[in-house]
Amino acid sequence: MDIDSNNPSINGTEEVEEVENNPSLNEIGEVEQPKKGMCFNSKQEVYSFYAKYAKHLGFAIAYRTQNIGQDGKVKYFGIECTRARKRTKRSEVHPLEPSLSSFIECKAKVRATLQKDGRFKLTTAVLEHTHDLIPTDSRHFAMNKRIVTPVKRRLEINDEAGIGVAKNFHSIVVEAGGYEALTFDERDARNHIEIMRRLRLGVGDAESIALYFHRMQQQNSNFYSAIDLDEDGRMRNLFWADARSRGVYKAFGDVVSFDTTYLTNKYDMPFAPFVGVNHHGQSILLGCGLLSNENTETFVWLFKEWLSCMSDAPPKAIITDQCKAMQNAIEVVFPQARHRWCLWHIMKKIPEKLRGYAQYESIKFALQNAVYDSFTKDEFDEEWQAMIAKFNLHDNDWLGVLYSERHRWIPAYVKDVFWAGMSTTQRSESMNAFFDGYVNSKTTLKQFVEQYDNALRSKVEKEMKADFKSRNKLYDCLTMYEFEKQFRAVYTNAKFKEVQVELKRLLYCRANLVKEEGAICTYHVKEAILVGEKMKTVECVVYFNTSECEMQCMCQWFEFRGIMCAYAITVLLERCIYHVPDKYIVSRWRKDIERGYTCILTTYTKAGAVVNAKLHDKYHKMLDEILEIAANDNGKHQVLDLGLIEIKDRVRKDQSSSAIR
Repeated sequence: MDIDSNNPSINGTEEVEEVENNPSLNEIGEVEQPKKGMCFNSKQEVYSFYAKYAKHLGFAIAYRTQNIGQDGKVKYFGIECTRARKRTKRSEVHPLEPSLSSFIECKAKVRATLQKDGRFKLTTAVLEHTHDLIPTDSRHFAMNKRIVTPVKRRLEINDEAGIGVAKNFHSIVVEAGGYEALTFDERDARNHIEIMRRLRLGVGDAESIALYFHRMQQQNSNFYSAIDLDEDGRMRNLFWADARSRGVYKAFGDVVSFDTTYLTNKYDMPFAPFVGVNHHGQSILLGCGLLSNENTETFVWLFKEWLSCMSDAPPKAIITDQCKAMQNAIEVVFPQARHRWCLWHIMKKIPEKLRGYAQYESIKFALQNAVYDSFTKDEFDEEWQAMIAKFNLHDNDWLGVLYSERHRWIPAYVKDVFWAGMSTTQRSESMNAFFDGYVNSKTTLKQFVEQYDNALRSKVEKEMKADFKSRNKLYDCLTMYEFEKQFRAVYTNAKFKEVQVELKRLLYCRANLVKEEGAICTYHVKEAILVGEKMKTVECVVYFNTSECEMQCMCQWFEFRGIMCAYAITVLLERCIYHVPDKYIVSRWRKDIERGYTCILTTYTKAGAVVNAKLHDKYHKMLDEILEIAANDNGKHQVLDLGLIEIKDRVRKDQSSSAIR
């Protein structure tokens, strides 16, 4: 998977250029300079080596290019001087508002390629810079800034004593013997103090959280909570998931959305819910956290706790906003999960990023057309490049980054993976609005834990109502085709309505058999669509395997949403097939899908009063007792395994017999 399409390595020719060593850089003390052929054990090791070299000489570095293979492993990557990019000519857009830029097209860089032995080898080492190098500048670069723990504590004590940030920082400068002796500046000190202020909970906050966690644990031992403490033992981050949320994950944890929104204006703590989607397409909570900040370290801690809570079963796909810290943490904790950016988050930035252009409306239309109307990767690339050339957008950094990361958000690049519909405006808004009506910008932590149960109670009630309607009410069929009745009989009402949206499109679709090779038939399906006030014809390719009764549509709607598309259904009709094969009935959308979590005892529903919930709690306690008896005895574990397998098989057999009767 390429992140830099202009990279020569993509075309199979590895770049091996190396500028002759600058004589003035040969003797640089204990810091070794990069040389082509050097090998390192990991990507991080390459970065650390180059960072040490850069700090010694007086320049900053950043990752630039990267290539990820089909196996998810990094094949090669590049690190360059932060002054490498071409300067953006913003004056063409805002001639009276010139902006500062450090870009000067510096060529200094290294590139490393993965070898067969798993190590990374430097294949490029360009040492020459197009700007002056001043070692004393290194302390001003963000990559070199840090505040050691004793200094952090001094800043916090002074702040608690009511000393202003400026005087607070100045006292540290005096004690250190000058600005040059520090590895941070006043802005860094201010940021740290603001983060620490978030951790000073108000009266009753810490107690409320502790009491809530204790109450949930007493109610159900499957309640999971974790508290991350700082060096001084103060609460820094929180994570928890109740027993129902853990049960929900077993049924609907394949696709997860993660986002942060601010809980309170007093503590400014990011609230971070993990959200999934159930068989009705409704948002469901899979755990949540309260964080002190939004850096990579914090997200790694949160993701690891969440993964541990969910029995170390990672999601298959995860969707977030365009956050580098989240992306870094996902690569560490969920390396095999497919990660994409929320399309809505990106598209809503169009006015902010592009409104300054005279042809803004035309640019916006072209951008939306390329994003939403491209069936294939090649079609998108062609439309995008045409837009860039037509409106002379080559120097727009925002668009440049979006294109280099197109595999993370463009529908044509991500539709080969199942996302359960979690890519629309509705899903993004519902993530942030999960606790709407119960939590707002002025909610304190104490109020939050009091309202948490009320919010979840409302969500559970909505799911139960949707279950009831799907069991007891049916939508009228739009057609006489048997497969519509087939979908109506098994799918929830919400998902059946999505099927009917595709059925309505059949009126405008026509299939034409263009090639037949053995069992594979190739169809071109044309659809008439309305664009503005004009009719337009689009064409999609559908492959049909006659021996297996399998279909592959170029639009990949089924792979993306789990709903058969109008193009595939048109081909079925062309072949006089009126019954959909079982493989195209997605069990995730069934109204009778098994959901063990519905009988889990909780503090926020009255479901615990029904027989199923009481039995669930009874058997759960019994299993806990058995596990305690088994302890670490392998012989007893084998007996337990065989016994549970036998019980499971007998219950399933009895369930099947009951269904037949």
